[in-house]
This record gives sequence, C-alpha cells and structure tokens, in this order.
Amino acid sequence: MASRPELVAPPEIFYDDAEARKYTSSSRIVEIQASLSERALELLDLPNDGIPKLLLDIGCGSGLSGETLSENGHHWIGLDISPSMLNVAVEREVEGDLLLGDMGQGLGLRPGVIDGVISISAVQWLCNADKSAHNPILRLKAFFNSLYRCLANGARAAFQIYPENINQRELILKAAMRAGFAGGIVVDYPHSTKKRKEFLVLTCGQRAITSMPEGKDDDEESCSDDDSEDEENQTVRVSDRHRPQKKQRKNKSGKGREWIKRKKEQMRRRGNDVPRDTKYTGRKRKDRF
Repeated sequence: MASRPELVAPPEIFYDDAEARKYTSSSRIVEIQASLSERALELLDLPNDGIPKLLLDIGCGSGLSGETLSENGHHWIGLDISPSMLNVAVEREVEGDLLLGDMGQGLGLRPGVIDGVISISAVQWLCNADKSAHNPILRLKAFFNSLYRCLANGARAAFQIYPENINQRELILKAAMRAGFAGGIVVDYPHSTKKRKEFLVLTCGQRAITSMPEGKDDDEESCSDDDSEDEENQTVRVSDRHRPQKKQRKNKSGKGREWIKRKKEQMRRRGNDVPRDTKYTGRKRKDRF
C-alpha cells in the first residue's frame, strides 16, 4: 500500500514539477477529482437563482476541481502552496484566479466576499508539523478563523478529507467549531472500503444547518448518519457552536467559589454586613481590564 503523501514530504516539496504533471495527466485522477468536486458542489447547496457565485477552492492544485466549478457557471479563486501545481494550472489556462499561499497561515481575503468553499484532499495536511515552527492546532485555528471571516453570511464550505485516524478527524472538527462554524461529517458509501468518502460540511452566520446533508450509499440512495459508522463503530455526529461552560477554576491556595461562599455565610451569622452572592462571586479577575 502506498504511503500517504502528507507523510512523505511537505506539499510544496512532494508536488514538484514531475509529480504535478504526473498527477494532472492521470485520467483516473482527473475522473476522481471531477466526481469529488461535483459532490462537494452539491453539498454547498447553492441557491438555484441563475446568478454565478464566487467560490474558493482550497488546495486547488492544477485546477482540476476548478474546471468543475467553471462548468457549473461559477467564478472561482484557487489557493495552493505548490508553485509547480499552479504553473501547470497556468499552462492549462484555467478560468479561475490563482493564489500561491499556505492555508495554515490564514487566508488573506476580504471579509464576506466568498459565497462557498470546496476543498479536495487538502485540509488533512494541516495536521502534520512539516517544520519545527509548525503547530497543527495553531495552523488549523488560523485557517478556520480566516475562512469564517471571508465567507458571506450563511455560506457553506465542503471539504473532502482523508483523516489518518479518528484523532485527526476530531482535531479538524473541533478547530472548525471553535472558529464559529456549525456542521459535521457527511460520509458517502460508509460500508465500502474503496468508495468511502468523508466530507466536512460547515456553515457560518445565520443559516444554521438544521439537518445535515445525507451521505450516499452503495445503492446510490441517501443514507442517514444513524446508518453510517466510523472505524470504531461510533456514529458520525453533528456538532454545533454551543460550547460547554468552562469549569470554575480554583486559585492557587485552593480557596474556590464554595470556600468563599461558606466564609461569607459565617460572617453573616456573626451579624457582619456582607455583600450578596452573585455570579461573579469567587471569579478570578483578569490581570487587566
């Protein structure tokens, strides 16, 4: 079994001139890219109003997925970290605008200008520390925070991902939720080893996902999340932006909220004038306001 590309070398090194041309000239890869791009576009659930949308393709490579966007009448911007891949895209005269950049450093796009985002087999690269200065958690945070800012209100993002394990899937999903997105994982063909595909579907703003899109099954019909399970038989779940409350911290001496409330009650029984308890009782103040 071939090694995962992200385990071999950083993307800008792995996809050199030879690999970029080999990748783009493979009829099998071209067919797979077109199929995955169509599915990602379907999951965006764009309004059918006949108005072209401005879409962002993260990890656009040589523009294979961008061609699907153009064929569907949309304008698009492609971002990739590999100069060789973008050079091939220029040679192929793709219709989109191309940007050379590292998504782990954030997206330098104006706020609210993007109507939708797709990405094919790219986001999981952020889970690897290719350099000593790379921190996967911080890079995912920079990516999703900047992505949330550049999306229009109610826009969706659909990322086809290949997480190496459950921990990577959770790492990516949690980073997206912390950035303010709502959404979850959609699994196509969950019972097939070869055809199984995972999509991270996110939405921002007021257009909350009341129900997640359904994954496809082997009979080409939709299958609900209740029917699809991951490698450890855990049901694929939907996450939202409701964050659990932080636990009450105790100070260094161990005198937390309960201790303070007991001392105040003792003072009241002695007849002393004690301020009433509030939600701020026992809460540690910040170093500065």
